[in-house]
Amino acid sequence: MSKAFLKAISYYLPEKVLTNEELVKEFPEWTVEKVAKKVGITERHIAGQEEFVSDMAVKASEKLFDEHKIEKEEVDFILLCTQSPDYFLPTTACIVQDRLGLPTKTGALDFNQGCSGYVYGLALAKGLIASGIAKNVLLITSEVYSKHMHQSDKGNRTIFGDAASASLISTDGFAEIGEFEVGSDGSGHEDLIVKNGAMKSSKKSVEGETDMDDHLFMNGAGVFNFTLEAVPALVKETLAKNDISGVEDVNWFVFHQANSFMLNHLRKKVGIDKENFLMHMQTCGNTVSSTLPIVLKEHQDKFKNGQKALLAGFGVGYSWGGTILTFS
Repeated sequence: MSKAFLKAISYYLPEKVLTNEELVKEFPEWTVEKVAKKVGITERHIAGQEEFVSDMAVKASEKLFDEHKIEKEEVDFILLCTQSPDYFLPTTACIVQDRLGLPTKTGALDFNQGCSGYVYGLALAKGLIASGIAKNVLLITSEVYSKHMHQSDKGNRTIFGDAASASLISTDGFAEIGEFEVGSDGSGHEDLIVKNGAMKSSKKSVEGETDMDDHLFMNGAGVFNFTLEAVPALVKETLAKNDISGVEDVNWFVFHQANSFMLNHLRKKVGIDKENFLMHMQTCGNTVSSTLPIVLKEHQDKFKNGQKALLAGFGVGYSWGGTILTFS
């Protein structure tokens, strides 16, 4: 079976920045220090009014091609992870293929996965390469969660930021992609949801009225409890799938960057040393499916030949996924 490798990563953040100082002006019952301490985020990037998932996906991909000297003709499949697509249909990945000027023989697929999306995307890309369907997969994550949120929702607005990432998964690269552990528990689907808009609840609020079901809802306590139960088991099973005896045999851990409070609880519960636990969310927030590639990109200079990193994505769905990267 053909091996699959992570070959290159780039990411894009929108120009507009929303700082804690600006949020506190809107919600004076909070302080800058309280927000920073609670979620570990000081600022987040917000897509412009006329900036959407396809726009950010194209910008991240163009950065990937430019930074890593990748020829567009090399790409033969696009996988685009998003929960805030430009349209119900057509597939946003098809729009991105055209805007990037990729060959029309390029396959294009959207998948709606959220916080575990990057790991699921790596699994899908590895499958395409292993089966001989593709040799170079452009894996894109792009979210404009800010457009799902209500202006009065101070909780979610402090946490989430908009971003896009682009990764090339290929038959060679700087990190071999290992075996996967994935799972789902749809009984918790209402804990992180936008209820209105699709076919089951397609009504829209009339002009002048506000229906909070039109916007992102998160049951923070429910999500927190889910992660405390699911993630330690995910780590254990991911290690087992890759024939690794314990956390002490892994050099780096890259978890979905939900918020610092949750991550510190998880790190301690799993028994991971702080110096092996990589984070990068303070200046970009929780960027949903883009958190893992952003952390990998920001810490790439740390990765040495033969070292291993465990990736863990978890959240909306509920869904979760883990894998091991072995660096070369």
